[in-house]
Amino acid sequence: MPDNRSLPMAAIGSYEMVLPFQAVGVKTVVLDGEKRGSFEEILEKLARESYAVVFIQEDLFVDFGGKVQEVNDRYPTSVLPIPGPSGTSGAGLESIRSSVEKAVGMDIFAER
Repeated sequence: MPDNRSLPMAAIGSYEMVLPFQAVGVKTVVLDGEKRGSFEEILEKLARESYAVVFIQEDLFVDFGGKVQEVNDRYPTSVLPIPGPSGTSGAGLESIRSSVEKAVGMDIFAER
């Protein structure tokens, strides 16, 4: 595995969502319209190429949750949902909450 300073990152989503990532040197993949059908193939390829983190637009996370879970389980790649241009549905936060609960054994986000 490459040393931590050279682990690549990628962002997949609409042009508006990936543009800021491109500005800081993150590999970007624009997927909108009919190109959305290639999401699973692209995500799998990035994971096989040892991308450490892949940011995906939240609606892709919702639509392709099974594939995201498969990649998270099978590869050391972290797939993280982020809101798209239209805002958040809450799915990304729920995913983070679930991952943290799994890691630490309790829901640290629970309200008291």
